[in-house]
Amino acid sequence: MKLIVAITGASGVLLAEKFIQKLPKSVEVFLVVSKNAQTVFQKEQNITTFDNSNISASIASGSFKTDAMIVLPCSMNTLAKISSGISDNLTTRAASVMIKEQRKLILAPREMPFSAISLENMLKLSRLNIIIAPPVIGYYANPDSLEDMENFMIGKWFDLLDIEHDLFKRWE
Repeated sequence: MKLIVAITGASGVLLAEKFIQKLPKSVEVFLVVSKNAQTVFQKEQNITTFDNSNISASIASGSFKTDAMIVLPCSMNTLAKISSGISDNLTTRAASVMIKEQRKLILAPREMPFSAISLENMLKLSRLNIIIAPPVIGYYANPDSLEDMENFMIGKWFDLLDIEHDLFKRWE
């Protein structure tokens, strides 16, 4: 599987890092990081990324076949641009390609509460079969720690991407 992972904004960067770390080795990852998120990574992590301003990168073309894309976390700015068809950076261009090629696109909006504008943007995208999957804790999974909560959210995103995992206990 070829998976684009885009990280926008700074809040939630560590959750995105854990998502990437838990991906199976068989998943080929193409990472795009916004300027704000990159600042966090540079201070806290050692990760090589695509330059978000490089809209000529391979993942910006429909002829470069990828299976899916997740924007995790997805800032409201990025969500609004994707909803409006604005492709002014690599993240929004790659998302635009996913939409036009009818490939799986998952957005994990990170801010709350959601404004009416953000909800309208999410509804518009959902009607285009884009999956809106914010990081929401499943209390029915009886999490005992922050790690349990993160594993639940990551597991739910893996489910949407058809990636096998054992990150949380399923209903029997």
